[in-house]
Amino acid sequence: MLSNMDLKIGDLIIEKPIVQGGMGVGISLASLAGNVAREGGLGLISSAQIGFREPDFEKKPKFANLRAIASELKKAREIAGTMAKGAVGFNIMVATVGYADYVKEAIKHGADVIVSGAGLPLDLPELVKMGMKLRKELFEEAPQKIYNKCKEFVTKIAPIVSSAKSASVILRLWDRNYKSTADMVVIEGPLAGGHLGFSNNDLHRLGADTKIVSKTYLKEIFDKEIEDIIKVVSEYENKYEKKIPVIVAGGIYNKNDVSHAFKLGAAGVQVGTRFVTTHECDAPLAYKEAYINAKEEEIRITVSPAGLPGRAIENEFLRRLDKGNIPVRKCYDCLSKCNRVDIPYCITDALISAARGDVDNALLFCGANAWMAKKLESVKEVMEELMSGVPGACLV
Repeated sequence: MLSNMDLKIGDLIIEKPIVQGGMGVGISLASLAGNVAREGGLGLISSAQIGFREPDFEKKPKFANLRAIASELKKAREIAGTMAKGAVGFNIMVATVGYADYVKEAIKHGADVIVSGAGLPLDLPELVKMGMKLRKELFEEAPQKIYNKCKEFVTKIAPIVSSAKSASVILRLWDRNYKSTADMVVIEGPLAGGHLGFSNNDLHRLGADTKIVSKTYLKEIFDKEIEDIIKVVSEYENKYEKKIPVIVAGGIYNKNDVSHAFKLGAAGVQVGTRFVTTHECDAPLAYKEAYINAKEEEIRITVSPAGLPGRAIENEFLRRLDKGNIPVRKCYDCLSKCNRVDIPYCITDALISAARGDVDNALLFCGANAWMAKKLESVKEVMEELMSGVPGACLV
């Protein structure tokens, strides 16, 4: 097995410095997150429309999502097993309607970590306090030692940032308003899948042609941004006398990418796309095959109802969208900044179609390197290959 460089997030110690990115709708649920935790990483369940399979989702999506947060976390822990050296958390988007309730529900049921982006999670420290109060009430009568331990463990929080400016804003406001700071920080780069933390103008500043970002963006410019973010984080490490691991995400696909992130000073990496084509990923086979069959030129930036560019695989759905808006049949009230009247399509419908394998009518979110997938792998195989690129790791 590989020798390990563990990831310390406060008093939470994870065997391998690999975070599996949260991918929704229905792509990173209990199976993927639980298996990543089983193999010693941090598995993240995406809360985005997590209850889409619940019988009352169409009528009461928020209530269905809240129930599914509890059930998916429970299933993930069962998959990971009691001897797992990893952890299970949630990726919860700030832009989601009901964001605060989803965060509190995840904490209430014992999530190890909350990773939060798609907006500035300015009140996340306060939500942790509220969620912890709910958890203690839930587990008050539980006699099992594991529940008592869960009751006392404080969920760790990690904002997703894409610039030193956004990192500075979040950490400064947490410091000023809550006298607290992050437990971990995730830096998401321009090669990430799904919604990007970059506008088209941001991408142009990186020298990127939005049609082929992976080939044209100036890597050294964003590498410098990563180093600047690490400097911002170090200020709060010194002030709070705690280590705040910085995780690099976006375009991490193989051991060379991992090695590069560590050379920049990262404590770990977040990987999404590479885990999609694992046997254990919650995505249907048709979704995984879309990655395996994709050509590099078919991965493109498209318009999202969330108001940000999004990266996806070109398919029949995107070709129809190029010709005009796709009518919205129903509003699920999923995004806080979404106007049903003028949005190009319903993102919930498009992503649920993906999660059900209806790829011609789906938005197939992916990272810039999805075209590199050639076969199905196991989570264990992916973890081992990524770890072999960590400086200092060797076979023993």
